[in-house]
Amino acid sequence: MGHRDIPVLETERLVLKGPEPQDYPNFKATFTSFRARYMGGPLNPYEAWMLYAAEIGHWEIRGFGMWMIHDKETDATLGMAGGWQPAMWPERELAWIIWPEVAGKGYALEAVDAARRYFYNSGWEGAVSYLDPYNLDSVRLAERLGCVKDKEAKSIGDDDAVYRHPAPAALNDTQLSHGIAMEVSHYQDPAFKPKGFALD
Repeated sequence: MGHRDIPVLETERLVLKGPEPQDYPNFKATFTSFRARYMGGPLNPYEAWMLYAAEIGHWEIRGFGMWMIHDKETDATLGMAGGWQPAMWPERELAWIIWPEVAGKGYALEAVDAARRYFYNSGWEGAVSYLDPYNLDSVRLAERLGCVKDKEAKSIGDDDAVYRHPAPAALNDTQLSHGIAMEVSHYQDPAFKPKGFALD
């Protein structure tokens, strides 16, 4: 799959498009910041550049990868979400990151739900997410997506926990899928003000 063949996904608020060179500044700003502490960061500028090059190249090598999340109205980038399986990853991962200034608005939930549905419709039979157990926002998001901690699964490091996503059948017109759709619709309502801690 060439880079120009990356599918474009649309939701109510978002457009998911392949990473482009012009999107790099926002990526760099986040991965060189404290926001990246649960993903091996903060990175120095060279490391951030290499990682972004890997994001683009991953689509070429694997045929899937991470989308850049864009605001449908403004085209501003909000973060990234999608598939990830670099060398040494035991399984295909669903991963995400939201830029710190737009966190807490449900963008990750909306984007990961769309990405997962696309991959499952494309033949994936499942996926995992490798999470730092101290990254409580991501752990809560994984649980809201129906993930269950898999203590038997091989991880990518000593400090990561493996959260296994439900199989495609568990998301086919089920209570879980309806619950995710309902929560996404709440965030899509401009009048909705979530209570408590911010959630991606």
